[in-house]
Amino acid sequence: MSTLLEKHIVELLKERDEKAISLLYDNYANTLYGVALKVVKNEDLAQDVVQESLVKIWKKSDSYDPAKAKLFTWLFRITRNTAIDKLRSASNKSDKEIQIDVSDVFNLGVESTKPELLDMRENLEKIEPKYKIVLDALFFEGMTQQEASEELDIPLGTIKSRLKIGLRELRKIYGADLGLVLMAIGSMMA
Repeated sequence: MSTLLEKHIVELLKERDEKAISLLYDNYANTLYGVALKVVKNEDLAQDVVQESLVKIWKKSDSYDPAKAKLFTWLFRITRNTAIDKLRSASNKSDKEIQIDVSDVFNLGVESTKPELLDMRENLEKIEPKYKIVLDALFFEGMTQQEASEELDIPLGTIKSRLKIGLRELRKIYGADLGLVLMAIGSMMA
């Protein structure tokens, strides 16, 4: 990664420009996935960690100080800490039996409270239903990939493939600005 590109990403982060997320994703996602995988030792969890990390990075972008750490070091720490938290959470979850019959947590009418997401819903209608169903379950229903697999009765590998293709289709709709899509997803997860 060139220093010039890194400086550009930092400037975009400071300006809260969604292009920063797109550049971070394009230039760091694979490396961050490797960091997450090393900690959680599970591909599914590692993908979740990267997704959560990108959201945290966006939300904490104003806290990044280039004088304290290089950009990659900051990204690495957030991803590593998110992976550790994910492991702890998975460990705690497996220690307890959680029974939830009815949950309204993810059905709060997000689109009515965040107008910028209405566009996202409309654009989801433009992609093939098999991808839309997966994106809807993961981002609007708040399911994990594993939960979506079980709920939709679709193999986990297929969920992952459809997620990847669905995001690629949204990227075509939004142009090369994947940051807009990730920002909308991040605000849904908030």
